[in-house]
Amino acid sequence: MSLPSSVRRLRTGARRLKRAVEAERIAFWRSRPVRSDQVLYESFAGNGVLCNPEAIFRHLLDDPTYAQLRHVWVIADDAAIARFRAEFAGHPRVSFVRRGSASYRQALAVSGWLVNNATFPTWFGKRPGQVYLNTWHGTPLKLMGFDMPAGAVQSANTLRNFLMSDYLLAANPFMAETMYESAYRLTNVYPGTIIEEGYPRIDRQRLDAAAEAAVRAELEENGVVLDGKPIVLFAPTWRGSSFDDPEDNIDELAAQLAALQEGLGDDRVVVLKTHQIVHAHAAGRPELARTLAPNTIPANVLLGAAAGLVTDYSSIFFDYLATGRPVAFFTPDADLYAEGRGTYMPLDTLPGPVSADAAETGRALRGLLAEGVDAHPRYADWVERFAPFEDGEVTARVVDIVFGGRREGRRARPTARDGRKRLLVYLGGMKPNGITTSALNLLGALDHTEYDVTALLPKRGASTDPLTQARIPAEVRQVFRIGGMNGSKAVHLRRRIDDWRGSPRQPGVEPWHENLWRAEWTRVFGDARFDWVADFSGYGPLWTSLLLHAPAAADGRPVTRAVWMHNEMAADRERTVNGKARMKRNLGAVFAMYSEYDQLVSVSHQLTELNRIELAAYAPADRFRTVRNFPDVEHVTRGMRRPLAELLDGTDPEEPRPAWFEALQEDEGDLRWFITVGRLSPEKNHARLIRAFLRVHAAHPEARLLIVGGGPLRADLQRQIAAAGAEDVVFLTGAQRNPYALLAASDCFVLSSLYEGQPMVLIEAAICEMPIVSTSFGSVFGALPKGSIRIVEQDDEALADGMTAFLDGEVPPARLDVDAYRADVMAEFEALLEE
Repeated sequence: MSLPSSVRRLRTGARRLKRAVEAERIAFWRSRPVRSDQVLYESFAGNGVLCNPEAIFRHLLDDPTYAQLRHVWVIADDAAIARFRAEFAGHPRVSFVRRGSASYRQALAVSGWLVNNATFPTWFGKRPGQVYLNTWHGTPLKLMGFDMPAGAVQSANTLRNFLMSDYLLAANPFMAETMYESAYRLTNVYPGTIIEEGYPRIDRQRLDAAAEAAVRAELEENGVVLDGKPIVLFAPTWRGSSFDDPEDNIDELAAQLAALQEGLGDDRVVVLKTHQIVHAHAAGRPELARTLAPNTIPANVLLGAAAGLVTDYSSIFFDYLATGRPVAFFTPDADLYAEGRGTYMPLDTLPGPVSADAAETGRALRGLLAEGVDAHPRYADWVERFAPFEDGEVTARVVDIVFGGRREGRRARPTARDGRKRLLVYLGGMKPNGITTSALNLLGALDHTEYDVTALLPKRGASTDPLTQARIPAEVRQVFRIGGMNGSKAVHLRRRIDDWRGSPRQPGVEPWHENLWRAEWTRVFGDARFDWVADFSGYGPLWTSLLLHAPAAADGRPVTRAVWMHNEMAADRERTVNGKARMKRNLGAVFAMYSEYDQLVSVSHQLTELNRIELAAYAPADRFRTVRNFPDVEHVTRGMRRPLAELLDGTDPEEPRPAWFEALQEDEGDLRWFITVGRLSPEKNHARLIRAFLRVHAAHPEARLLIVGGGPLRADLQRQIAAAGAEDVVFLTGAQRNPYALLAASDCFVLSSLYEGQPMVLIEAAICEMPIVSTSFGSVFGALPKGSIRIVEQDDEALADGMTAFLDGEVPPARLDVDAYRADVMAEFEALLEE
């Protein structure tokens, strides 16, 4: 039963109030001095005192050189809190905060040292004076970052955290190069230090007899039955791509455990170690109580007590190589895993037997335990490659580098640079429209061996088309602005009032404003630097402001800033929808920032002249540039070849098929189809197109009109069509992912716009070799080679005459020398980059 609207409003208001209070607390503590003597540690989103942060913590705590440091652990797990209190209660320099609490937000805002093996929340932005070491939590076998399917979205907060880090810890060169620099695209943009000294947590695997006995005792205290037998640790990976959504496969685990134990025999006992993220699922299942290791025992301590290891795709086996003990790989879902996630190395090259059968895996490991690891041909090579620095002194070396500032003789280096120019482009909201198409075509046209390209994107929401986003080239680094800006509500109110007035503060003028935007840049991009940044949308003051505060390039040279103008911007600002000029204030704020941008880029030569004249009050004339839109010929031609029936994919097969689809299917060649593609908004003037078409149809009953697109005027246009009794000859198809199939099925493209930038649809219609009729506006004259478009006056009669001319055979198909056009446009774009 749904709640009454009053209750829903009350709950919504309460949530907003809570968020506002939290934001004020964060803003307050971010205004306090950074505590240079306080270290904050977090592992696996607060699951315990674990992993590399634990090893570093214990070293610092015991080292008298760092006796001045206070240590704060972030913990969310109640059992881990109990264990923490039992060990550190009353310690004057050690405390904890519960993850997500007000104390957590305070500690994260003011601690001078931050150590994490995963990620801090999306609201976190590193402050000046804070030093951030991200250790991560293992050498990857499974694909990571942008190498994963849909990896850009899944890795958004991870990449953000990496870019903010001063130090990234790599257990080996493979991890540094394959994961950090390649999979997370840190080459060229990460200015911090990569430490390749091994993994501190692996030091914890070196157990003496007393330490091993203590581990076994703790296991038995938690209900694990050992009976004095050697331990074989079973440590499967987790089956999610996001820490927030692990898969619960506990029923399978229970059956696999039994089969694995059967294969090993009765002289050894299998202990289950789940991934930190899925432990809560397993802990609630009584059938696992006799085998499940508690989450509070560090994984590397368990490894030190284990005679053998069984895993699948977990990075834990890389750590275990340092013990010199045998590993077996149980991979029952290898094909599915390869398809859904994938691995960096083929499974048949791993340093141990690989099997899809649990009992067989157990028998194979039993053989290795009897014969020794030398019996496996690849084991020694893997140890040399992936555990070359594990000598038990890794923690000391890492602490020396990070906390002691001693790098001489250490393996600590900057990230790789390959000499490419670094470009940052804000693509807009990624809605399926002309601006998005133009942006994607630009990214696809660039030579990625010459340019290192980063796409800035908003957090993906309901309005974002994932198929559109999937067209971003694989070479492009994607950075998402997730989370919200820090700062008090009073400061943000002041900022919004400035934007509302159309007079945002200029960079460097007022400290409160500069600090706000510098902090937001750091929260989104960390310390990344770029050579050239562009607001390709040009309609949102938040994004224009953010890019305006891009810091100087790494070598001290000022960054070049560009903002795109896809239309006659002064006219766009005054455009009304349902009586409201919805863009007046936003564009007013954007216009006020033009004077701070180096390049104001229009998408046609005619449009450049119009904008230069009409926006003279906002920027000097010499800053206006032209870069025409790039076409994606291959994308258009592929779309043309697709069957019309694919346009109905995803629709309910029980529902009647759309009238426009039925009409196209029933056409035996007797009809003549006009088509237009574009947003249903006032500047497109579809109402005039419908009136003009009805004149044509009165004389030519065979004529039909397809209007492809969505937008705020759809209902108005549908009423106009119904009032004219034209539902069987004028069709609104709505927005279509593949409008090119409809272009291929039509006979003539027609445009009725009041004004445009450089209409991408005209270029695409020319690629389709369609006859084109268009009303006259500034940029239409240079959109295509002279004579390619039948250009008519801005009235109903003239447009009807143009359409009739097509029916009379007087409008030939448009032609475009695509190669020459693209070469010219690329020259225009590269000229921007050379300034």
